Amino acid sequence: MLSASPKHLKGDIYGGLTAAVVALPLALAFGEASGAGPIAGLYGAIFVGFFAALLGGTPSQVSGPTGPMIVVFAGIYSALNGEPGLVFATVILAGILQIAFGVLKLGQYIRLVPYPVVSGFMTGIGCIIIALQASRLFGHEPIGTGTIPAISAIPSAIADPNGVALGLSVLTLIIVFKWPRNLGKFVPPPLAALIIGTVLSELIVGAPILGDIPTGLPSFVMPTMEQETAMIVFEAALVLALLGSLDSLLTSLVADNMTRTKHNSNQELIGQGAGNIFAGFFGGIPGAGATMRTVVNIRTGGRTKLSGMLHSLFLLSIVILLAPLASKIPHAVLAGILVKTGYDIIDFTYLRRAHRGPRWDLALMLVVLILTIFVDLITAVIVGVVLASLAFVKQMSDLQLAELDGSVENISGDLSEEEESLLKAIKNQLMFFEFSGPLSFGAASDLVHQMRQFSKDRSALILDFSRVPFIDASAARAMETISCDAQTMKKPLYIFGMNAEVRQVLRDLEADCCLEDKMFFQERSTAISVAHDYIVESERHGG
Repeated sequence: MLSASPKHLKGDIYGGLTAAVVALPLALAFGEASGAGPIAGLYGAIFVGFFAALLGGTPSQVSGPTGPMIVVFAGIYSALNGEPGLVFATVILAGILQIAFGVLKLGQYIRLVPYPVVSGFMTGIGCIIIALQASRLFGHEPIGTGTIPAISAIPSAIADPNGVALGLSVLTLIIVFKWPRNLGKFVPPPLAALIIGTVLSELIVGAPILGDIPTGLPSFVMPTMEQETAMIVFEAALVLALLGSLDSLLTSLVADNMTRTKHNSNQELIGQGAGNIFAGFFGGIPGAGATMRTVVNIRTGGRTKLSGMLHSLFLLSIVILLAPLASKIPHAVLAGILVKTGYDIIDFTYLRRAHRGPRWDLALMLVVLILTIFVDLITAVIVGVVLASLAFVKQMSDLQLAELDGSVENISGDLSEEEESLLKAIKNQLMFFEFSGPLSFGAASDLVHQMRQFSKDRSALILDFSRVPFIDASAARAMETISCDAQTMKKPLYIFGMNAEVRQVLRDLEADCCLEDKMFFQERSTAISVAHDYIVESERHGG
């Protein structure tokens, strides 16, 4: 992990300053979109950015308000009627949960969300941000809260536009989408749009503006908790914590790829949690690792924790000195900046290629996308992860079952001459099943049926457990059924290579009721030899 040093100092200073310039318009826009006000967006960028950098596990990461977090926070702000004590108690609790995730070392698990789920989720977030800002592009506020009311308000906003606001929003969109790259190195497109749009609104009045914004240092917010809203607060905090963790760790992966380093996911969660706790205590909106600001920081030389901390200190100086000027910013300009942010979040790369990949992945992405837009974010992620997990288990089960043909001709590994000789003599009477890898619950139910089908015209059964490290309860019950079926049909069952852990699971679940010690062997050759002797003896006696 890189530490602050003279070698990186110049790059960290320039990276932090550039990230702050990029963060300024976004923090104002996110704060306004959240309902808590533009100054809350700046406070969120300052506190989350500083403490996540100081205590986090990704040195070059810059944190602050992000699109996904604001979509959730805006819903919380509305549901709690904007009551500061309750709203920011939610942010504080989310930070505590994130620290708990880090302490419990859950970072590596949070990252195990399949890509189609992440793609559908992020694309849905992008669509929500655009929908929430669409009416503001025409000089109107969306009626009510949520995605559906915002979409419903768009036709009336289009039918009765504010000409000045519409002109400013069109100009903003042109700037953020078409700003020349060579100029973007000095003045980022969102900042250029913010300055140009605000200056023009002073010359051509008529567009709604932000109005008075508090100046100076933030005030302490005392969190409160009420019995009737406790469940809302906890559920909302859990959503924020999970979303912020996922958002941050995905950005950490981007930073790793750019700097060729490896982040500490659990430490990153602790840092993000601390940042959100401080943001909540001082009226800041929640944040997470911000991909665009992190990329800008790295590209302009930021490599250590100092760059993220300086980014926050630069923003703090802006709040203290220039906050009164922000009151002149038109809503339409911020709306245009957020539309570009939503557009950037949409995963167009995957959307363009999805039809070439597995259809199930495309279907999964669309399910998550629809749930994200029209239901809620956490439901979308949970459903997506569950469906993806079930699909994966089904694929693995199908592969396991496809390899189980009961034939002795397809036994893997080198057979000794003695084994080949014994198997040749009894190959039509012996059923031989090799299990490769963990025997999952997905294969268990079909396994019993397949065994019954193959065993009808065979005299004995051998099960190879030499490559099975563990089994679950479903597989244990399947083993119980197989062994009891063999006992009922009076067909001998031989098992070799089963480790002590698997046998213990069978004992603990009492799934070994039809198994005897004489059925177990350590070596394949011994099991084959015993099965051969039984079959030959049985045929000799006409059995």
